[in-house]
Amino acid sequence: MKQQTKPDERPVTLPDPTRPPMPAAGCDVCEALDQQRAAAEHSGNISLATTCEQEMRRHPAHGGKS
Repeated sequence: MKQQTKPDERPVTLPDPTRPPMPAAGCDVCEALDQQRAAAEHSGNISLATTCEQEMRRHPAHGGKS
């Protein structure tokens, strides 16, 4: 059975996984990870930049799993 979407339901929007996450407001850990990510990206170390992004997404301030 196919379920229809009600006209008043809005589609779910997900963050763009190709963009770095925003630091959680007031979180020093997120801010430090964002600075490390930016420096790594600037120096061409995409692997480290990606690792920083993953850590930020998993950080409890973002609701991620530790």
